[in-house]
Formats: sequence, C-alpha cells, structure tokens
Amino acid sequence: MNALRGTLLLAALAGILVAVAMTMLQFFSTVPLILEAEVYENAAPAAGHDHEAAAVTDAHPHEAEEWAPADGFQRMSLTAVANFVTAVGFGLLLVAASEFAGGIRSWRQGLVWGLAGFAVFSVAPGLGLPPELPGMPAAELAPRQVWWIGTVLATAAGLALIAFGRGPALGFLGAALLIVPHLVGAPQPPTHETAVPAELHHRFVVAVTVTNLVFWLLLGTAVAALRPRFAADLGTPQPQPA
Repeated sequence: MNALRGTLLLAALAGILVAVAMTMLQFFSTVPLILEAEVYENAAPAAGHDHEAAAVTDAHPHEAEEWAPADGFQRMSLTAVANFVTAVGFGLLLVAASEFAGGIRSWRQGLVWGLAGFAVFSVAPGLGLPPELPGMPAAELAPRQVWWIGTVLATAAGLALIAFGRGPALGFLGAALLIVPHLVGAPQPPTHETAVPAELHHRFVVAVTVTNLVFWLLLGTAVAALRPRFAADLGTPQPQPA
C-alpha cells in the first residue's frame, strides 16, 4: 500500500510541475499554429457547397456547428487540464516502469528514462502518424488507434529487450520489434489534399516534436528530483547524489 501511495504521489506531483511548464510552452509554440490552421479550415469549403451547408443549417440548426473552446482563457484552461491528466498518466507509467527496473536515482537516469519515453510515445508513432492540424485529412480513428497502441507496445518491448535483455538473441528480437510496426505501416487517409499549407504543417510537426521532447525530459528529471522524498514509501534506500 505504501508503494502504491508513493507511486501515485510522485507521479501526481511531477505531473503538476510538468503540466504547468508544458502549458506555458504550448502557448508560444503549438497553439498559434493550431489557430492559424483553423483559419484555413474554416475557409476551405468551396462556394459551391455554401447552399448545401445553408440547407443543413436550416434543417438542423442545433447540429450545424460543433462546440469548440473560445480563444483565450477557456482554451488555455482546457489545455492545462489536458496537460495535467496526460502528465500524471505518463508519470505513472514512467514511475512504475523505472521502479520495476530499480528506480530513477539521478538526474542523468531521469534524462535517459525521459528519452526512452519520448522514443516510445512520440518518435515511433510519429513516424507513421505525424501530428495533424485542424482541416487535415486522416484515416479512420479505430485503425489508427490500433496501430498507435501496437507501435507503442512493440517499441517499449523492443527497447526493454535491448536495454535489459541478456544475450544477442534478445537484442536482435528487440530491434525487430522496433521495425515491425513500420513494415506493417500506419493507416493512411484516402487523400492527402488539404487547404492547410505544407509549410505550416511542417512547422507544427517540428513544434510538437520539440515540445514532446521537452515534456519527457522534464518528466524524467522531475521524477528524479522528487523521488528521494518518496524513497521510504517506494521501499528503496535513500538515493545518493549523482
């Protein structure tokens, strides 16, 4: 029970710190790009579709427009909440996995575990399913979710076999697991035509990748910095400075 309590508290506290930093970073990096893409998305329908849209609006006045958060405080508040939930969830995974392997005992180990999380949850899935802006086409949600989950699990298992496996056979198996999802390939939309400029999408992919890298490095170092406070609950001796 103490170990569970320590894990939850450590993940929650690290998640709060990282969520605050990520919300501030996104305010200056990804959010402006999303707002810019929404302009193209709203302007995308051709004039020939205006009459059809008007007919739909008249027939279903309450279904014509989906709810979206207002720009400013409302959008940033919801972003902060989403960042908190995401950071705590990933924090729980990071703490559980690292404790199983002996725990994060220094900031250097925190960076290594953070890089591993970045590779598993950002780099590997992003190779097949890069971040999308509003107004961009996408494949059906269910196949994408299946491929994303499979890629994450295969990448995590592959890295674990490479890092902790004994013998070259396990290392080769780990490398194969890293490659298999990309040989299968991610689901793709029937068309890639979009009103969103390619240059804007490229900037968004770069911004998301950089912010995800910062997120995982901060999460790893936050866990490393806070872990000594919960060492007793986690059932491990007080770590020594690196």
